[in-house]
Amino acid sequence: MTSTTVQVPMPTIPRRRRTPEDVLSAAPVTGNKRILLAAPRGYCAGVDRAVIAVEKALEHYGPPVYVRKQIVHNLHVVSTLEAQGAIFVDETDEVPPGALVVFSAHGVSPAVVQSAEDRGLRTIDATCPLVTKVHKEAQRFARDDFDILLIGHEGHEEVEGTAGEAPEHIQIVNGPEDVDKVQVRDPERLIWLSQTTLSVDETMLTVNLLRERFPTLQDPPSDDICYATSNRQAAIKKISPESDLVIVVGSANSSNSVRLVEVALEYGAKAAHRVDFANEVDESWFEGVATIGISSGASVPENLVQDVLRLLAEYGYGDVEEVVTAQEDIIFSLPKEIRAALKAMGDPSQGRGGRGQLQDRGSLN
Repeated sequence: MTSTTVQVPMPTIPRRRRTPEDVLSAAPVTGNKRILLAAPRGYCAGVDRAVIAVEKALEHYGPPVYVRKQIVHNLHVVSTLEAQGAIFVDETDEVPPGALVVFSAHGVSPAVVQSAEDRGLRTIDATCPLVTKVHKEAQRFARDDFDILLIGHEGHEEVEGTAGEAPEHIQIVNGPEDVDKVQVRDPERLIWLSQTTLSVDETMLTVNLLRERFPTLQDPPSDDICYATSNRQAAIKKISPESDLVIVVGSANSSNSVRLVEVALEYGAKAAHRVDFANEVDESWFEGVATIGISSGASVPENLVQDVLRLLAEYGYGDVEEVVTAQEDIIFSLPKEIRAALKAMGDPSQGRGGRGQLQDRGSLN
């Protein structure tokens, strides 16, 4: 008789948190404990609009509502919508013929739109209007036979969607390291565009290096990096020089959240970490730390930030100073498909995609 070894996975045991006294004894803190809370932070206009679009679709059409890719890059938002009946898929061929599918805030290429039409899918386009602006720029300059240098992260949904507007005209430039690889037909007909969620500083470094090779490189008609990305980076630049530690709330696949950690370190924070949830905060980070800076990515609801603040208060960081570098009051209209449905069903709402700046920290533009 032979025996087979069966491996039973070890159960997950919650990590025991060290007490505030343990942390303090490991490394005493010099000075008063405080928090610098960056503002603006959290939900931007395009994110709020997209999330509300899915919520309204579920409310008026009932589940399931399919969503191509994550509606926004945040684990909490996605899991919350899944609990309400949203089904997230990678491609439209996973959606049953005739079903309802929402395109994410990051936008899609014409090929994806055509695929949905071919399958007879009902669609709601929740693309952020600022991403749509970049798509239209790509279309316009392709029609004028320009070579287009799209600065962004290859493989990111937004970059795939924009590049799909004019693949024969667009080259993706991931960053400064790609500049020497660029080949163009006519340097006199050359323009750069960018992903909306990049680091402002790194993007301009890439542009300056491109311009050294191609002095006649043209700028986009208006900034492609969105107001929310710029504002959140400006706020974290303000608090980082005074921060022993910066904590950014946001998901790993959120480009703008990852950039906030990088910017914090570049602008003087002694340490910086990204977390999805408060339970991911490691109390060892607090050793010897007097000032903690807090911010969150543009797809993060404010309640996740408040959870982190409550945890920090348990470790003596109850003095919170909000550092405001800009005011945001922009609200985008909901997708036209949702507005039409609301009107037909007698919904009294105005088809506007904002919940209020205090509640969700950033309205929809």
